[in-house]
Amino acid sequence: MLTIDHIVLSSTDLTRDAAALEERLGVPLSEGGKHALFGTHNKLLRLGDLYLELIAIDPDAPKPERARWFALDDFSGDMRLTNWVMATEKPSRVIGKTLMGTGELITVSRGDLTWQITVPKSGKLPLDGFAPAIIDWMGATTPTERLPDVGCKLEKFVVSHPHAISLRSFLSPLHSDPRVDVRGSEVPSFHATLKTPKGTVTLTS
Repeated sequence: MLTIDHIVLSSTDLTRDAAALEERLGVPLSEGGKHALFGTHNKLLRLGDLYLELIAIDPDAPKPERARWFALDDFSGDMRLTNWVMATEKPSRVIGKTLMGTGELITVSRGDLTWQITVPKSGKLPLDGFAPAIIDWMGATTPTERLPDVGCKLEKFVVSHPHAISLRSFLSPLHSDPRVDVRGSEVPSFHATLKTPKGTVTLTS
């Protein structure tokens, strides 16, 4: 009922950090686009059956009327892994089970793509952003299916958090991806292990 859809790296400068990420992974990122509702723009990379999103505030876009998603209004510092998104084709069966504060499904578009995703009014997802957003592509061809396969794959995605039990209790009945590992830890963190043309690369929060 839930599958991992994409992982999110936040940035303060999309062009600069895209170049750095391309150098690190040994592959080009694909152009994403602009999200008028949130005043952001992105670049994407296919990771097998999911994708990576590098996202930043678009300096040319007007400030949105609501808080930007993925807590980008409060983001600063180096590019890093900040969020993850899980997909469902049956949102009515999932949304009522999400952690408190996940937010309601709202409709977002970019180019010819339209989808629904949970965005809290504050912009920050539960558990300080370590709980996933939920996305419904509404039957459309997803970015993963549109992106070129450049030889990168996700091997492991580890979410460590003091409230891992709460996160596991939400996820366990809804997904069974062995790559996703939710662990208890005093210090919250993300670790994504990628197979790339340059070998194994780990992205962290």
